[in-house]
Amino acid sequence: MLESAFITLMKFVIPLYLLAFIIYAVRAFKGPTIVDIILAVDCLSFDIAAFMLILAVYFKSAFLISGAITLALWAYLLDIYIAKHLVSKEVGV
Repeated sequence: MLESAFITLMKFVIPLYLLAFIIYAVRAFKGPTIVDIILAVDCLSFDIAAFMLILAVYFKSAFLISGAITLALWAYLLDIYIAKHLVSKEVGV
């Protein structure tokens, strides 16, 4: 019962994720400013991490959860790195 409800829900969620991926990818490649590109890559990373968590629940896999956490942390570090670079024009200690 629960698995059939999950599969029905995924029929609606997967197309939304694919549409979001396409929109973020277009913005990442065509972004007029560096901030738009960074925001698109950031959103894409967090959406992929969320999708990996959904798949981890479905497949009952802890490996996907660790990958999603790693991806989310990488996206966060990318934001900090780029923000520091844009503010001070240098990255270092």
